[in-house]
Amino acid sequence: MALNGGSGTRSMEIDSGGVTIHVEVTGEGRSVMLLHGFPDSGALWRHQVPVLADAGFQVIVPDLRGFGASGVPEEVDAYSMIHSVGDVVAILDHLGLERAHIVGHDLGSALAWAFGAFLPDRVDHLVTLSVGQASSFRAAGIAQLSLSWYVFFFQFVGVAEQWLSADGWANYREWSDHPDTEAIIARWEATGSLTAGLNWYRANITPEGWVAPPLDLPLVQAPTMGVWSSGDFALTEVQMSGSGDYVAGPWRYERIEGPGHWMQLEAPDEVNRLLVDFLPA
Repeated sequence: MALNGGSGTRSMEIDSGGVTIHVEVTGEGRSVMLLHGFPDSGALWRHQVPVLADAGFQVIVPDLRGFGASGVPEEVDAYSMIHSVGDVVAILDHLGLERAHIVGHDLGSALAWAFGAFLPDRVDHLVTLSVGQASSFRAAGIAQLSLSWYVFFFQFVGVAEQWLSADGWANYREWSDHPDTEAIIARWEATGSLTAGLNWYRANITPEGWVAPPLDLPLVQAPTMGVWSSGDFALTEVQMSGSGDYVAGPWRYERIEGPGHWMQLEAPDEVNRLLVDFLPA
């Protein structure tokens, strides 16, 4: 993981129920944990880490299970949200922290929403980028459903892997338009971890879940900020802007004009400004 955190960055391996979670910690002060999503690693936050550390935070950046330098369980069920929530708990416990600011993006945002709902005593402030609360996501209707076609396609074990990697990863390149495409492909080819990333979808977002009654999740108690970027190819604005209905604490919505799904890389200054403004240091 290359976070550009400087000489003050500490790397550690934390055991979470038998799965090793790689974590890097930079700076000192009030703690903030940054949770990446698919297909990233903690390197996604490389433009945020030094800014937050300079602003007086202890910045905690894990590679989520199945990504980066963390463990890669084989079973699909090992990627269910309950295990990932447990990983966040294991990190906080290892560092001796009762609570922290939690910031998530993509699948890491879904994890942040779940963590904030079920473990309110361990969340200071919550920030979710791109992905809204689960019930708000479902309520976005057919517009969001059509953009989420890939979630259903990823359920086909082997077929999705073959489609993404065919012809030198041509389909993945065209679909994602990720700023770090070459580094991500190189990691998949070196570690064979593409299936692990897809297993996050297979374990948590099944086709049956779209028609089943929505889960009655507890309201998030922490002050929460949702951020959506206008160029996002996979997510509608309403699924994020409507998430305030599921927050009992103070709610703030921010829209960033221009960048696509990976706003941390495409508009880092704006993301950094919002984080530093919202999170108490």
